[in-house]
Amino acid sequence: MIWPFRIIFMFVLVTMLCATSWASYQCALWKTPQALVTHPWFIATLFDCYFGFLTFYAWLAYKETGWFARGAWLIAILLLGNIAMSSYMLIILFRLPVNASVEQILLRPKK
Repeated sequence: MIWPFRIIFMFVLVTMLCATSWASYQCALWKTPQALVTHPWFIATLFDCYFGFLTFYAWLAYKETGWFARGAWLIAILLLGNIAMSSYMLIILFRLPVNASVEQILLRPKK
C-alpha cells in the first residue's frame, strides 16, 4: 500500500527540484516581470497555491506533536512549497513498514 505513495511523492520531489532548478537558471526569482506579478491570474493562482499549502499544513500540525517541528515545517512549506511537502511525506512514508495502512499515514501514532 505504501509503495505507490512513495513513488508519487518521489516523482513530485524530483520534478519540483528539476523545474525549480531550470527556472532558476533561466531567470532569478526577483527578476520576474512586473506585468506577470501584477496579473490577476498570477495573484489568484498564488492565493490558491498558498491556501493549499496551509491546508496541508493543518494536517501536518495535527500529525506532529512538537511545536518546534510544527514551526519548522510551516516555514519550510511557505518557502519551498511542494518541495517541502513531498519531503515531509517521504519522511513519513519511509518511517512506516511497506504493509502500513492508510490510517497509519494519515493519523497520529498511538502512544
